[in-house]
Amino acid sequence: MAIKNIVAIGGGGFGRSLGTLKIEKYIRSLVRKDRPKICFIPTASGDNDLYKLNFYRAFSELNCTTSHLDFFSRTENLEKKILSQDIIYVGGGNTKSMLAVWNEWHLNYILKIAYEKGIIMSGVSAGAICWFDKGVTDSFSDKLEIINCLGIVKGIACPHYDEEKEREPFVNKIIKSQIIDSCICIEGNCALHIKDDFNYESINFGNKKKCLKISKENNKFKKEYFKNYECI
Repeated sequence: MAIKNIVAIGGGGFGRSLGTLKIEKYIRSLVRKDRPKICFIPTASGDNDLYKLNFYRAFSELNCTTSHLDFFSRTENLEKKILSQDIIYVGGGNTKSMLAVWNEWHLNYILKIAYEKGIIMSGVSAGAICWFDKGVTDSFSDKLEIINCLGIVKGIACPHYDEEKEREPFVNKIIKSQIIDSCICIEGNCALHIKDDFNYESINFGNKKKCLKISKENNKFKKEYFKNYECI
């Protein structure tokens, strides 16, 4: 039976600059191959060219066979493309628009098949929350919202938890008002590694960053921090 992995990054990585490539090295290390195949899906950024270039620079440096998947030019055979990979990496941007495009192309179903086959699912921001039942998104210009996501793993996730000042108050508000019971919050320069659906670990690749689950107990907010590991 295939081991299933999701690496959901709260913020950071190769998007703006290559940096140390710590989290990228971590994702690559999950595949025991000399030259793993990784596909970048930059739908949330509108298939941004600079974003794709940084992806190629980052993962080529890590000795990967790199490719990407476009939806705003001619699109490849999705099932053939996705199911031939070792790693899928989903970029950040507008989550709502990304999911709408994926749904139209039925990519959501193909990604679920890939996950069950043991292909590693990873991504940042939009590419972090998309794997959950629901996610907290800034896809709307004037407010944060909860949107339905792929539902590959249970729960509601919020990226950029410590990076954007409106995130924590919003999460507290929706828990206090009982819109949701709990929320998995991922700080910037940190990733949540989910193994086989239920094993959660926090991977810090910044300045002691963490992942936590926030809920309400006895009319008080409860914070549970996941086991934290330093990304070398």
